[in-house]
Amino acid sequence: MALPLLETRPVTNNARVETFLVGSEQSPRQLSGLTPVLDTAALDLLIEQAYRQIFFHAFKVDRDSVLESRLRSGQITVRDFVRGLLLSDKFRNDFYRCNSNYRVVEQVIGRVLGRPVHGDAERIAWSIVIAEQGFEAFVDALLQSSEYNDAFGTDLVPYQRSRVLPGRSIGELPFNQQAPRYDAYWREAISRRAPAGGLGSGARFSGALVSPAWVNGQPPQFAQRLWYGLVAIGAVEVLRVLVTTAAAMLSTGSAG
Repeated sequence: MALPLLETRPVTNNARVETFLVGSEQSPRQLSGLTPVLDTAALDLLIEQAYRQIFFHAFKVDRDSVLESRLRSGQITVRDFVRGLLLSDKFRNDFYRCNSNYRVVEQVIGRVLGRPVHGDAERIAWSIVIAEQGFEAFVDALLQSSEYNDAFGTDLVPYQRSRVLPGRSIGELPFNQQAPRYDAYWREAISRRAPAGGLGSGARFSGALVSPAWVNGQPPQFAQRLWYGLVAIGAVEVLRVLVTTAAAMLSTGSAG
């Protein structure tokens, strides 16, 4: 039997305070029901905002033409479109698989609910859901929550709520700057995949696997000698071409 979602106490204030100077990424964009939208420019802007909210930036190869077509034709709501982006291969590969469950909770809550997490208690609570029921169940629970419905409903693209508050000259940092795609956790996970003893004390790991034949971060002696020989042959050949070219130019000048 799955554990029930642990109760958490709200500790994030901005999302529960009336917003102020709403603009840019906080500007609501929404559709009216499930009917096709006639204003193509407005719908294009809505789709772009959804991509920025979930992916921060989407290249052409990252876009989902099927999801976009279903949204344009009114077959799905904006909430369904957001769900499709969260469960896409792009998000799984670039966000979900690059982070621990705790950080995945931060990433998804910031993008879906438009606020930071309510401390470690909420991180732990939702991490249990991911571990027991999977990432898809976690996404569905957020999208079907009363907090999401009250803030965005079915036809509003999520945005960072109350980033600018009355009485404050500077608002909160945009979420994509507060929580970049991955941090030291992913770098450490990548470094653990390198063969043990494959790096010297002075070598620096660049993200590629190192051959076990290397010693103290250096290739075998025969490989080094072969490399030096090829470099020497190349240098001699380049010098020969330069000399030949210069001689031909001088001989042509003399003949003229």
